[in-house]
Amino acid sequence: MLLVVGTYSAAAGIIGGAGSGKNGTVALAKGAVPAAYQGLVQQWGNLCPAINPALLAAQLYQESGWNPTVVSPANAKGIAQFIPGTWATHGIDGDGDGDRDIWDPKDAIPSAASYDCELAGYVKNVPGDRTNNMLAAYNAGAYRVIKSGGVPRISETQNYVRIIRSLEKSFARPVGRVDPSRQAAGAIYYAQQKLGTPYLWGGTGTAAQGGRFDCSGLTQAAYESVGIRLPRVANDQYNAGPHPSRDELLPGDLVFFSDDLTNSRAIRHVGIYVGGGYMIDAPRTGAVIRFDRIDTPDYFGATRVTEDGAAALPTHLPPQ
Repeated sequence: MLLVVGTYSAAAGIIGGAGSGKNGTVALAKGAVPAAYQGLVQQWGNLCPAINPALLAAQLYQESGWNPTVVSPANAKGIAQFIPGTWATHGIDGDGDGDRDIWDPKDAIPSAASYDCELAGYVKNVPGDRTNNMLAAYNAGAYRVIKSGGVPRISETQNYVRIIRSLEKSFARPVGRVDPSRQAAGAIYYAQQKLGTPYLWGGTGTAAQGGRFDCSGLTQAAYESVGIRLPRVANDQYNAGPHPSRDELLPGDLVFFSDDLTNSRAIRHVGIYVGGGYMIDAPRTGAVIRFDRIDTPDYFGATRVTEDGAAALPTHLPPQ
């Protein structure tokens, strides 16, 4: 109990938006983009002023969850979810190999950035936020944005814009300390009540499971107890807010662990930080929910959960 007392209420209050890298470009959060695509997103995310690497990453994550082979019910294909007709007109040969392959992220990611910039040009004279209008045009078409004088009053389009702008904060490296979570103490309190509970793989704490949890089931339930709905699996929970550095951790932050420290999609474990270098977690089969140290070689990073960040996460990402 002593581990959770005292530190989070004194946190600094400047939220880090799009983190700046070299030459003023937006830097991506550690591992938020899979290593195979990070260079592409960083390069093409600077194609025009209406986009940045974190925004492009958020859009790709929203569209496909980084799955380059997915096909939607509307026949949208690949990592950037182009429908064939749009691809025929707007797909580009991003890697210069002589073809335009809708399935190849080296073509599809540059094409997504190029299409975004084209749309930004179409709606450049529309009142309001340029990037919001660009995203709305991607979803509803440039004509509707122009006719509406901004983001149309279409719930699907408004949600699309809101979700990607919220996720953008998760994919950008913060430029300063981020706001403490108002729900952190309640989430920790919930996890404390589960100390000593046996681990269950796939457990979400239901009565049929004897109130047992696995790691991400525990963190999901802890934040649900304070009104924040997180995704079921740890690697999606990583995108539920901005990412404080190790020396900026506050109780209530989610802390993540992976054997691949370059790729958040490879995260395999999560716990709730409680201070003093410790977390509460459900570690593995045969163990109980307990305090564990976080400073191990597989420590990946942390997320400060926000209501907007959690609400923006896709509820049904395609399988990896």
